[in-house]
Amino acid sequence: MTTAQTQELDVQPTPLALLLLGREADPRSERGVECPGDLPSPSDPDLVERARAAKEKLGSKVFVLGHHYQRDEVIRFADVTGDSFKLARDAAARPEAEYIVFCGVHFMAESADILTSEDQKVVLPDLAAGCSMADMATAEQVAECWDVLTEAGIAEQVVPVSYMNSSADIKAFTGKHGGTICTSSNAKRALDWAFEQGEKVLFLPDQHLGRNTAVRDMGMSLEDCVVYNPHKPNGGLTAEELRAAKMILWRGHCSVHGRFSLDSVNDVRERIPGVNVLVHPECKHEVVAAADYVGSTEYIIKALEAAPAGSKWAIGTELNLVRRLANRFAPEGKEIVFLDKTVCFCSTMNRIDLPHLVWTLESLAEGNLVNRIEVDKETEAFAKLALERMLALP
Repeated sequence: MTTAQTQELDVQPTPLALLLLGREADPRSERGVECPGDLPSPSDPDLVERARAAKEKLGSKVFVLGHHYQRDEVIRFADVTGDSFKLARDAAARPEAEYIVFCGVHFMAESADILTSEDQKVVLPDLAAGCSMADMATAEQVAECWDVLTEAGIAEQVVPVSYMNSSADIKAFTGKHGGTICTSSNAKRALDWAFEQGEKVLFLPDQHLGRNTAVRDMGMSLEDCVVYNPHKPNGGLTAEELRAAKMILWRGHCSVHGRFSLDSVNDVRERIPGVNVLVHPECKHEVVAAADYVGSTEYIIKALEAAPAGSKWAIGTELNLVRRLANRFAPEGKEIVFLDKTVCFCSTMNRIDLPHLVWTLESLAEGNLVNRIEVDKETEAFAKLALERMLALP
């Protein structure tokens, strides 16, 4: 990409952007960490049996968590499935398990390490399974943002609220500055709490969840929201704009949910008369506004469980889950399609495949601890404080 193209796209290179996925070594990043060890061939016909045998050998010493967006070949070996926070809490509720194998992405494994005991070891089958959204807010960038808010004279009025989909560093920043964590299902409760503590919220790192919650669920206007761009001086905002805003949204987004457009909604309504459009709140505001239903991953699953036979649904979330739901409810006559014509998996979630899982389980069965995710004590303490504030929400 040329310099002119970079300027046109309003993108500035950062150290993280220069890391090739799965290359180099940066354990504090959501990506860019090469996975050691020799993986079995993906064409090995014995992979399923090898995974089953290794898991059986480990017995109660291992607890396998599978996020909803994982491949079916991995989900079949999960002891529990769910969204990121549910899985982290499930891990904490199994103190007898020495190894927590988290089939998800890096920030999820960090959260599990924060919430589990010191005796438990959290393992991520592929260290390069990260989250592009979480990488859009680094500790250095957020500290600089806080300096900008301080210079504008509003830092004391601002309460940080960070989405679960953030690194341990960002969760720790949030805890240290009196804020809380939220999930896509309790974001309104978290924001209600935050506005009881202060006059403004710094919402990290997903601008869409923050905007949708503030406008759709809390009755704010789009003018109440400004977007802080960490690649621009002072976030691209004047002190006056910061002082006038209620919601200071970090310029981050989910690469999967961000791809859905208003055209996607209009197109599916034309193609499938009577279709119900159900999307995740990480989608853009215009998509959420045009949808019939909006909710978290767990909400989407429950909505389809309760849907009448013969109903038609277009789902705006990750394809692995949509395809699994379509197969699950097909016998009930429910038609479930992906919202966009172009299919899109979460590329980093898909790094956790059967070869990586087999390598992980066999290594643990042989007594070799691999790919441990361990959050340092200071970061853990402040991050846990933010998580505990979320757990205490009314």
